[in-house]
Amino acid sequence: MTDQSRPSRPVMLGQNQYGKAENRVVKITRDGDTHHIKDLNVSVALSGEMEDVHYSGSNAHVLPTDTTKNTVYAFAKEHGVESAEQFGIHLARHFVTSQEPIRQARIRIEEYAWERIATSDADSRPAGADAVGHSFVRTGQETRLTQVTFDGERWQVISGLKDLTVMNSTHSEFWGYVKDKYTTLKEAHDRILATEVSAKWRYNWSSDDAPMPHWDQSYGQARKHMLQAFAETYSLSLQQTLYQMGSRIIDNSGEIDEIRFSLPNKHHFLVDLAPFGLKNDNEVYFAADRPYGLIEATVLRDGTEPQIPVDLTNL
Repeated sequence: MTDQSRPSRPVMLGQNQYGKAENRVVKITRDGDTHHIKDLNVSVALSGEMEDVHYSGSNAHVLPTDTTKNTVYAFAKEHGVESAEQFGIHLARHFVTSQEPIRQARIRIEEYAWERIATSDADSRPAGADAVGHSFVRTGQETRLTQVTFDGERWQVISGLKDLTVMNSTHSEFWGYVKDKYTTLKEAHDRILATEVSAKWRYNWSSDDAPMPHWDQSYGQARKHMLQAFAETYSLSLQQTLYQMGSRIIDNSGEIDEIRFSLPNKHHFLVDLAPFGLKNDNEVYFAADRPYGLIEATVLRDGTEPQIPVDLTNL
């Protein structure tokens, strides 16, 4: 960079990145008459030797964001989409190794789930109708997440999910808390516990020299253990349940070292039916959407350092 391009004021450029955000790509894999869907939202962020474009407007080191978009679609064809993580790894490696000024690539992917629509039994199927392997319904549960970062030598893969709503209709209490002159909440010894899980976990795979995890299998196992821990924990606080969910994942997934949760407490309040001469025996609730308690914490494998940013919610 020339001296003329650097501002004379005592100001300097800080961290910066650029790329194309939210590239929606749907990959259909045709296995004869049976089709498979991968539905992704891919965001690319690149950083490196980008001082000149900020100081002088020179684009000599800039790969157009339109090119990054085109790469996403071309790679869906050339490499397929085995998993969100693997697709992100292909992209990150390409951008860092093919462009000298680019020192780091970060790929964020949301994956939207579809499930196959079950068709009629053969005996009840209309005459001439065949089994259908190409019809799907979008599932209304969680969105799968991954973030792949590569600097030319080391990888960091952080995966997870958001918008997974869960509820225990009993086996939850909340009592023994601090009370002051502003406390009106009554202690509960049988309550609904509901939350909308946002979770991100960090894999300890960081080098091409080490075997890569089986991404889809690992995601499925982490989700399974998270839900089992939620269901099987007799909860005295949402914090206790959070810790059990994280512990269960780490205990059963050797490839995961850290998990960060953000759990809004989806409050359910008993409705006062006494004015109508009715007794409410933990049967009728008002589901409040806000305000809500927000519980956040990181659970770590012993001996590891946290690397997932603590602010998942921006609240």
